[in-house]
Amino acid sequence: MKERIAELQTRTKKFALRIITLYSSLPKKAEAQVIGKQLLRPGTSVGANYREAFRARSNAEFAAKAGICLSELEETSYWMELLIEVNIVPVTKVRITFG
Repeated sequence: MKERIAELQTRTKKFALRIITLYSSLPKKAEAQVIGKQLLRPGTSVGANYREAFRARSNAEFAAKAGICLSELEETSYWMELLIEVNIVPVTKVRITFG
């Protein structure tokens, strides 16, 4: 169990680092920067919320914090879709970055 927790902590941190790298590579155009900042917040908070979940005082609190992780992932996905659909980032770059 501890190995699985540590693995997911590592994966969520790597995810945040990839989000930061993607944001850093965005064009300096206003729309790219606005969407990029929207992407940056939830994309980097997934790992922090996951770690925080393990400090929960009850199962209900753990479930609530884990639910926040899923919500942040959904929001991240939305902003990535927008970046792709308005041709700011090619889908191939997202596939390479996020597999």
